[in-house]
Amino acid sequence: MPISHNFDGGNIDVIEDSNAQNIQLKIRADANSSFFQWFYFRVHGLNQVPCSISIQNAGEVTYPKGFENYDVVYSYDRKNWMRHPTNFLDGILNIKFKPSQDAVYFAYFAPYSMERHSDLIARTLSASVASLEVLGKTVDGRDLDMIKFSDGKNSKRKRNCWLIARQHPGETMAEWWMEGALEWLSAQKISESISLLKLCDLFVIPNMNPDGSYRGHLRTNAAGRNLNREWENPSAESAPEVFFVKEAMAKIGVDFFLDVHGDESLPHNFIAGTEGLINWSSKKQRQLDFFKNTLKKIDKDFQTEIGYPTKERGSANLKMSAAQIASRYNCLAMTLEMPFKDTLENPNQSLGWSPSRCKTLAISSLRVLDQYVKSAII
Repeated sequence: MPISHNFDGGNIDVIEDSNAQNIQLKIRADANSSFFQWFYFRVHGLNQVPCSISIQNAGEVTYPKGFENYDVVYSYDRKNWMRHPTNFLDGILNIKFKPSQDAVYFAYFAPYSMERHSDLIARTLSASVASLEVLGKTVDGRDLDMIKFSDGKNSKRKRNCWLIARQHPGETMAEWWMEGALEWLSAQKISESISLLKLCDLFVIPNMNPDGSYRGHLRTNAAGRNLNREWENPSAESAPEVFFVKEAMAKIGVDFFLDVHGDESLPHNFIAGTEGLINWSSKKQRQLDFFKNTLKKIDKDFQTEIGYPTKERGSANLKMSAAQIASRYNCLAMTLEMPFKDTLENPNQSLGWSPSRCKTLAISSLRVLDQYVKSAII
């Protein structure tokens, strides 16, 4: 059988794979949930053989528009991920490919494995400004890692800034963004990162959903919970990831919050604010505008024209992280969205939106945070 998926983050079911010209697959739903769209599998033993691969249930996924104008990512070494033309027709995602090696990997976006997560944590902790706290255990018993960045100096002026990512495990671009952020914060020779840590302590959770990441889920944890709908009253049993983070926030405090995600359908990078809060004010609007407009100025991959519709005052969903944190701590709280596709503003045919571009956007975001905490607008 040339198709396999039983590895960290893998997801696919085989309908038919006895003929390379008619490999039929389907995406497996998240455990205890109806969400599905993430896929990640290997084709092996077909070196130099033309393959015709079809994902039969692509039109039934959670976000079918995500496969419109979409090109699949593939890799031979699982380090370098390229784009390959993909056809989405009559609800079927079609990939025609001739492997040049004995094994090639296909995925919805460049995967970010739990093994790579562990390497990232270990590498980050070599920096003197970084320390690790395990906030608790997930449903499957995995560690929920939080990295604190601090220069070790106490000041009443210091802000507590929180960055979290990958509540939805299939949005792997979020942890690629985190890799860029952690590498930049750990590089103590960079004057900007040193400047930022003089003004704030950063609390960073690179992966909010380790169980879903390992299981190959799109949106949920091992209990089938969409973590970004659990922030109002999280259960320690079914959504411990959110429960433990909220517990830590209550002890530490929050002056700034950024939740990093990916959007399946929109080919843009954008920020969603919390304008739907009942106490939304002109000051909060100025803070949001400052962050978004400054990021647009310094990063060509970010834009402010297209995103989610602005919610009317009083319609905020307090089950979601940004709205809950903004309401509870009266601070700037935002959701950063990145595409699974390419960006229309700055397309790259061979890579599309890619890990390296995620990491660059992370550095830009931290530079904007540095300006934000120095400004009078906060």
